[in-house]
Amino acid sequence: MLVRRCAVLLMEPRETSEFRFELLLQGGDGVARTRAWYALAPHLDEPVLLDGPAQAWLGTLSAQTWTNVEEGTAEAEMASGLLGHGLLIAQDDADSAAALRDARLRGVHWHPLAAVMHAFSRWDGVDAVRNMQESETETAEQMRQTLGEPPREAPTLAEAGARMALPEVDGNNFDALLARRVTCRNFDPDRRVPLSLFAQLLQRTFGSRTRFKVGEDLVFLKKNVPSGGGLHPIEAYLVVQNVEGLEPGLYHYRGDSHELERLVTDTTIDRDFVMQMVGQQHWFADAHVLVVLAPRFERTFWKYRQHAKSYRVVAMEAGHLSQTLYLAATDAGLGAFITGAINEKHIERALQLDTIAEGVLAVCGFGWRAAQMTTTELDPAGAVWQLADA
Repeated sequence: MLVRRCAVLLMEPRETSEFRFELLLQGGDGVARTRAWYALAPHLDEPVLLDGPAQAWLGTLSAQTWTNVEEGTAEAEMASGLLGHGLLIAQDDADSAAALRDARLRGVHWHPLAAVMHAFSRWDGVDAVRNMQESETETAEQMRQTLGEPPREAPTLAEAGARMALPEVDGNNFDALLARRVTCRNFDPDRRVPLSLFAQLLQRTFGSRTRFKVGEDLVFLKKNVPSGGGLHPIEAYLVVQNVEGLEPGLYHYRGDSHELERLVTDTTIDRDFVMQMVGQQHWFADAHVLVVLAPRFERTFWKYRQHAKSYRVVAMEAGHLSQTLYLAATDAGLGAFITGAINEKHIERALQLDTIAEGVLAVCGFGWRAAQMTTTELDPAGAVWQLADA
């Protein structure tokens, strides 16, 4: 039997702790500690627990060349288990689910560490609000009491020279816009966003202004945000909840042609779906439009193959897009938000994404701000709520 190791594999030592009263009575600290090694392979859904011999043998195998394993040997027995977990790939079983996903991973050109980090930092079924409540970090006062003294808001450099005051510049309309750029956590469900305003925000944030074609199939889109290599891999999938002229549901925005595509999915797109999306953060679930920022990693990795910075530039682009959305929404009199506390796997299933080549980085959104602030928004300068109350 010819086998090889999967393309990307990271071994992680884990220690778990459990309090046992009987250990305390025996004179110890009452904590039982268990150590184990787990294999993290990004083409698999879950980590795999390994014993010492399997871990050591797996480390001797190549991910590129095939190794012959003789039937009836100790290695064959270990190979059987590792094949079942998907950590080994057999040459004569290229159509297995693990083999197909491993082949896909190789073709997308992930940097190994980025692939592991992305695969195993995705949530499914996490309640971010309950986590804050249970950890007593839901409010700023709780955070200070639970977590202790925070790092300073601005650093004091030990080797810095004398400070030099810079001139204050008079503000203009852009400064006023920036002052009103406040994360919205209070949306008005009784007011619909006009279709023209909805279209304007999508065009300004995600739309293409021009295109530049090189040869027969290489096309660069010029958008309003920077992108690594000018490749713009991030797609905008929309959960439309309250827009004039649009049925609520799941859509894809085509930035190249400024068009909407209604997605066909077996998933019911309702409030429960949206709450699961945003980790039970109800203050975001009421947004008129939620936007899933979903990169096609293979677009960027086509150029930056196994590159140590390739994942980073995709993540940076999500920040550029969300800030542009904030400013466009604020200019239009709307509120906006972005959150990373999301259940990526829940969203991936609804969008039917190829989770090797595609993914979900964040969810942002926009809509009319409510007249009353029931969930706290960080607006210390009073640029939003003092004006609203006047």
